[in-house]
Amino acid sequence: MSDKVPGIQHIIATSSGKGGVGKSTISINLALGLMQKGFKVGIADVDIYGPSIPSLMGLEDEHPQVLGQTLMPLQKHDLKIMSMGFLVGQDTPAILRGPMITKFIHQFVTGVKWGELDYLILDLPPGTGDAQLSLSQQVPLTGALVVTTPQSISVKVALRGLKMFEKVNVPILGIVENMQGWATPEGPSPFHGGKKLAEISGAPFLGSIPMDQTVAISGDEGEPLMIRYPESDAAQAFRGIVSGLLDQVNHLAAAPAALGSFKWDLKTGEGKPKSWED
Repeated sequence: MSDKVPGIQHIIATSSGKGGVGKSTISINLALGLMQKGFKVGIADVDIYGPSIPSLMGLEDEHPQVLGQTLMPLQKHDLKIMSMGFLVGQDTPAILRGPMITKFIHQFVTGVKWGELDYLILDLPPGTGDAQLSLSQQVPLTGALVVTTPQSISVKVALRGLKMFEKVNVPILGIVENMQGWATPEGPSPFHGGKKLAEISGAPFLGSIPMDQTVAISGDEGEPLMIRYPESDAAQAFRGIVSGLLDQVNHLAAAPAALGSFKWDLKTGEGKPKSWED
């Protein structure tokens, strides 16, 4: 699917093969990091079965307005936000099957009055099920970010998710490693799962978020790290990852133009970029 959603320049999915890797924390802070660079950003929590964005943003008891058939996103720190948790409550189980999941995901992208956005971040449920497949079929994704932790098991599961996106022709914008440096009896973790996943897959490694207590504190307080602790080591790491993400998006946007600049001589079988011509 290539047609853009009106008003939204880029849609980026954050994905993880398994739960518990901090994907939603990554999504929120990357969205805020993009905003701090001057972009207009929204985040849609399409983790149908376990929405956590309301808690991370301190919006557990809030509900969106509905105008006709359109949902109005909530807004905090100038970030536009929509979550399944706003509609059914975070403690209420969402019992949905495949077709309904597809409908909800599509509604969260096209049925919300996002306005003009440079970036819409989609926080996916973990795994490679109906939600991920529906997303790739229903939503014009710029690309996907894959979140992992240092452990080997997390890398193996994340690789399955990465391959799923590749099979449905969704570009992988990068890999983010969370919780780097967690302690072991021998000292800091010797594992570097993000780099290993990048080596295996060939996808770009954007960086690691260190194991930092400010990340946990800000999540518990409902005040994102990039707002609550902007000078922390973790916040600095997020800024580096945001810069890498922007580089990948720009590179992806330039690729079709670069391909289109080549001429091909059918008689000689030779071709060269127009920029090489005198």
